[in-house]
Amino acid sequence: MKMWNPKPQTSDASFGVQANQFVFTIAGTADIPVVVEACTNLSNPIWSMLQVITLTGGTYYFRDPQWANYPGRFYRFRFP
Repeated sequence: MKMWNPKPQTSDASFGVQANQFVFTIAGTADIPVVVEACTNLSNPIWSMLQVITLTGGTYYFRDPQWANYPGRFYRFRFP
């Protein structure tokens, strides 16, 4: 059994806006599946799936090229 523990790396250089995309590294146990979702309103959240990924080697470099189309964008991870 593998521990499911994905976390965004908010203090490293990959976090933030780069090349007109919002980007961050997700780190956790190697080879676990992760669903990345986003919403625009935390008071009444409607979560949309953005990607289903695998933390190959324990990390994944996430990119959201659509982030600028929204006044605010919030992310979460869930188990598929």
